[in-house]
Amino acid sequence: MKLVRLFLPLLLLACGSTQAGVLDAARQGGALRVGLDYVPPAYKGGMKFRTPESVDTVLADDLAAQFKLKSAYLKNASGIRADVVLALADEGQAGDADSIVIPTGYRAGGMAIMRTDTTIRKWEDLKGRSVCVSEGSPYTGTLAARYGAVEKVMRAPADSLLAVRTGQCDAAVHDDSMMKELLKLPEWKKFSAQLAPVSRQALVLKVRGADAVDLAALRRAAGRWDDAFWAAVRKKWAGNVAFEVYLDQNVPDCH
Repeated sequence: MKLVRLFLPLLLLACGSTQAGVLDAARQGGALRVGLDYVPPAYKGGMKFRTPESVDTVLADDLAAQFKLKSAYLKNASGIRADVVLALADEGQAGDADSIVIPTGYRAGGMAIMRTDTTIRKWEDLKGRSVCVSEGSPYTGTLAARYGAVEKVMRAPADSLLAVRTGQCDAAVHDDSMMKELLKLPEWKKFSAQLAPVSRQALVLKVRGADAVDLAALRRAAGRWDDAFWAAVRKKWAGNVAFEVYLDQNVPDCH
């Protein structure tokens, strides 16, 4: 009996030390569960492909691939615990008490783009004007509340931007990081009027309950998201969205 009492704490300690970490649990489950603020609808045959508003899924897929895993998207507000979380945070905002925050290198603010002959000169001029945003946008609801704009929520950025080109919306609001890349394309010259970015936020990776080894591995993975990585992401996003708009634009630009 004395031997049992002596070794039982050691046995429990040993069992506890073998508890799977964040990445081990993901490997056992076959997928890295990534929490996102917005989970795009799954693509189904016959649907028009649409590039989502946020780059969250790009990071989720890249992060999982670095660990030779598939990615599984979970909505952050679903109550289901994810292995890691991607979320927007105000510049300089500290993490939660129970989480470690790892920067992703992505920062953006909401930028409005319009036809170059627009009468909109400042954000306050959006009062009573139709403004397109897309599902999953962090700016949805804020434009109506702050400026009195009439918001039209579209399925994706391509739909929002197409509505501006065809005159259904006076402006479209999306991340300035992506919009500035899009406006480099010659076919967007006539729609290059813009309002300076507001509500700048950073996209961060939040990790809860990870051990030192997991944290080191996740930080190394996030270190891959350097300037060159983000330049490639912006270029691909802008090219894809511009092509989606081109395919759907079967009426002339509004004059």
